[in-house]
Amino acid sequence: MGGILGLIVLVLDIIAIVDALKSSMDTAKKALWIILILVLPVIGMVLYFLLGKKTS
Repeated sequence: MGGILGLIVLVLDIIAIVDALKSSMDTAKKALWIILILVLPVIGMVLYFLLGKKTS
């Protein structure tokens, strides 16, 4: 069960990173969001989808 949950988090993190790269944010904001997503996978992804998409 843990492996499936980890795979789901990985896929959602990749989706969040790709979405951040495609957004209209400036490069510094993109880099900060991507670092946050990589360092804190679950929390960073949730914060990006709740807060990051609003600022783009």
